[in-house]
Amino acid sequence: MSHEILINVTPQETRVAMLEQGVVQELHMERSSARGLVGNIYLGKVARVLPGMQSAFIEIGLERAAFLHIADIWEHRQNGHRDDSKPIERILHEGQSLLVQVIKDPIGTKGARLSTQVSLAGRLLVFLPQDSHIGISQRIEDEAERENLREKLQQLLPEGLAGGFIIRTMAETASEREMQNDIEYLTKLWRDLTEKSGTVPFPSLIYQDLNLAQRVLRDMATEETSRILVDSRETFQKME
Repeated sequence: MSHEILINVTPQETRVAMLEQGVVQELHMERSSARGLVGNIYLGKVARVLPGMQSAFIEIGLERAAFLHIADIWEHRQNGHRDDSKPIERILHEGQSLLVQVIKDPIGTKGARLSTQVSLAGRLLVFLPQDSHIGISQRIEDEAERENLREKLQQLLPEGLAGGFIIRTMAETASEREMQNDIEYLTKLWRDLTEKSGTVPFPSLIYQDLNLAQRVLRDMATEETSRILVDSRETFQKME
């Protein structure tokens, strides 16, 4: 079903509404003074390891230390439920630096929640640098189309490329050139981030996700979007 997207920008906040037949289906808000942290990547420092909780507190440069549970550590997830999976105290130690991504914003007295499995979202693809899996959005239900997209992506991937991808819904109508552009953009972004992480002190912000208006173009605008209305010239120019 076709829909339209309305973007209202004030000095204090940005509001986004997605409408179908004039009825609001989704509503998102982002305050200028308190942008969300989800998607941001930091070079963090282990402040404390808690063996009893199988978790750790990580300093990422915010007021409160962030929280990392062993279930969100990629090394542990790789091992799955194997009996020889290492406990967190054998994976992390105080003072250690590590690259982490925010998966849940801080709330109340709780700090942000982190993962060591990094994902970088493009318009058509999500790049998983530490994984080799090729996944497909569950919203693409046709099995023939899913297999076609998987084969198309595999043919476009450079030989020897480390990492996996998730194919997003927008890829259904994309050309091979557009998909290739996303691959090149995301893999270069990851190279740049890893290089930067080796030159900055920790804790440091390595990558900040797009603002709300820009994320709308990346995540919400599809071939079914009839129009996007923005009431801020400055925001419109940034979105072009």
